[in-house]
Amino acid sequence: MLKSRPDRYGAIAVSIHWLSAVLILALLGSGFRAANAVDAVTKAGLLRFHIPVAVIVLLLTALRLVWWWRFDRKPAPVKASPRWQARLARFVHVAFYVFILGMVASGIGMMILSGAAPAVFGTPGAMLPDFTAYPPRGPHGLGALLLVGLLVFHAGAALFHQLVRGDHLLRRMWYGG
Repeated sequence: MLKSRPDRYGAIAVSIHWLSAVLILALLGSGFRAANAVDAVTKAGLLRFHIPVAVIVLLLTALRLVWWWRFDRKPAPVKASPRWQARLARFVHVAFYVFILGMVASGIGMMILSGAAPAVFGTPGAMLPDFTAYPPRGPHGLGALLLVGLLVFHAGAALFHQLVRGDHLLRRMWYGG
């Protein structure tokens, strides 16, 4: 089942969701480590991982948006959920798109404004700039913290549905059935 049904997500949506989730966690980890790295070699190594993974997340996000827009329909909201929960869930999902796209835009802005690409991607003798001196650094760092909060809220809500309400919400976002 590649496409979603009224009661569950299809394999394409599930694959995009979980691959994006793993990659976003890797981006947050590498980004926070790079921001706190004192050694330029370590920081550049982390950024050599961070930047291509960010591009993959951008492509997955674009694919997800096109998939929902042109090819598939999302399942119906969980039965017996109050209207405010359905609205909050929709807000959280839209916020994910906004934060992901904002993080990519601010990351690209930092790379362009700072001219860091040669230092990150291996030009001998190139020095890493002080990213804090560039305006996109503030929104990028704040966006990362807000994204962590959003992820915690999202995972907490999914676990609440699964463990407290017992409505098998996580099964909707997994393969099979």
